Amino acid sequence: MTKKILITGKNSYIGNQLAAWLNKEPEKYEVIKECVRDDKWKEIDFSIYEVVVHVAGVAHIEETTANKKIYYEVNRDLSYEIAKKAKKYGVKLFVFLSTMSVYGKTEGIVNKNTVADPTTNYGKSKLEAEQLILSLSGNNFKIAILRPPMIYGKGCKGNYNRLKKVALNTPIFPMIDNKRSMIYIENLNEFIKMVIDNMIFGVFHPQNQEYMSTTMLVKTIAEENNKKIFFTKIFNPFIYIGIKYSKTVSKVFGTLIYDQAIIDKDLIITKDINNKDSIKATER
Repeated sequence: MTKKILITGKNSYIGNQLAAWLNKEPEKYEVIKECVRDDKWKEIDFSIYEVVVHVAGVAHIEETTANKKIYYEVNRDLSYEIAKKAKKYGVKLFVFLSTMSVYGKTEGIVNKNTVADPTTNYGKSKLEAEQLILSLSGNNFKIAILRPPMIYGKGCKGNYNRLKKVALNTPIFPMIDNKRSMIYIENLNEFIKMVIDNMIFGVFHPQNQEYMSTTMLVKTIAEENNKKIFFTKIFNPFIYIGIKYSKTVSKVFGTLIYDQAIIDKDLIITKDINNKDSIKATER
């Protein structure tokens, strides 16, 4: 019997990628994507779905005082209302796409003892949504919260594209041995698929099995685009100072990772695509 799955965020990158991933197995999944940006979503019949994957949200826009309200209206309030309707109409599993930003860190290691303490409206609205949605959980309504780090893949918006512009336009780049938790879109798709298949609930931190370094990322992007870059450690002393005092420098060259011990070992992605292959696939 096929599982009927509703993905909210009809035009979202993650929603479209996940739908395409699941649609490779039409005998197992029947996937419907719906837009939830207006009140028409209230007319959707949730009773026919076993799983709702809620990926719709506000991200990748510069935060200002003027747009603060929309983060909470969409990321928190809308998410909670959709989750309430899903529970009311008998949905068995609600998957909510949250973010590593709930921890409020631009540098450091997130482990099982790290307390969520977001510093941005994006992170705050997602954490508040998590708390509201989890309050609905029960024996007949399971909730899976996913807190992925930076997501990348062909066509994905965000920091990856900013680094790509650097890789294609700079003749020289620092050689820094930092570590970043990241996740390739196909690895994320596979992780969500495993959650759906096993109807697993809880809070999860999906990431690639390998950590990424900024230097390796830029180097691989450049190689795939036949660009030559000279890498040097001459700037490193200034960068290490910048990591301590500048959020921008910290985001690019600092270490920000999920400790491997925080990962649910039962959900290791057996089909994990490694860092270099995933970057090559993104660039192709």
